Amino acid sequence: MKLSSLYANKEPFVGARRADGIVNLNAAIPSLPRDVGALLRAPDYDLRRIAEVVERTAAGSLLRPGDVTFRPVIPAPGKLLCLGLNYVEHAKESAHQKPDYPVVFGRYPTSLVGHDEPLVLPSVSSHFDYEAELVVVIGKTGRRIARDRALDHVAGYTLLNDGSIRDYQVRTAQWTIGKNFDATGALGPELVTPDELPPGAEGLVLRGTLNGAVMQEANTSDMIFDVADAIAILSEAMTLEAGDMIATGTPGGVGFARKPPVYMKPGDVFEVHVERVGTLRNRVVAEGD
Repeated sequence: MKLSSLYANKEPFVGARRADGIVNLNAAIPSLPRDVGALLRAPDYDLRRIAEVVERTAAGSLLRPGDVTFRPVIPAPGKLLCLGLNYVEHAKESAHQKPDYPVVFGRYPTSLVGHDEPLVLPSVSSHFDYEAELVVVIGKTGRRIARDRALDHVAGYTLLNDGSIRDYQVRTAQWTIGKNFDATGALGPELVTPDELPPGAEGLVLRGTLNGAVMQEANTSDMIFDVADAIAILSEAMTLEAGDMIATGTPGGVGFARKPPVYMKPGDVFEVHVERVGTLRNRVVAEGD
């Protein structure tokens, strides 16, 4: 199943995509929370019940993509934990050794926009870089989760452009500032449930394109720490709660490592694509536009 956090006529709702359109789940079940994160945290979250609603919804009630606005699929995550340097080629181009332990930093909700919403180049920088990533969404709360049970805690997968303001990122040893300018990262468009993908979303082609040109391409099997590793390692330190997310890192080909560097500018369009998960597309605008 493919779930999304949407607006239609300025009203928030959870959508479920069918081949012929989008089901407004809140119209069918008014008691449901109105975004995917809140839905996952709801005590009575029942995917089978939702699937039944999706199947029986009449075609005349469906919405078209042009009828809706996408929000970040989890609009207000408790945690969005990002793995840095999780592909060998990206570690090399960043002049780092292959990590023995995950490099972890956080992104916060004000830095995120939805699919087809503008990414904002801040007025203080021209070094706006792209990073195509697969994201795992937690569906079951847990602490010290064993690796062989880690995938039981997964609600699904989505996509992230971990947009980075590189000159600010390297001003300190920690990357937080450069990763959290307002509206510089994109998240979505949908949560794809695990039954639609291989275990751990392994073996899927990941691609990042800038104005149609392929800038990044890898396979999710190339991760240094895979989905199960990430869940097990991070949950040693903290409770992972329903609706939390782990961004699994970006492959080689980012803009700052190119010669000459390639940074996103107003008018550019960047797309993150992972096969069977979907495509996240965003246009870049200048701050104030």
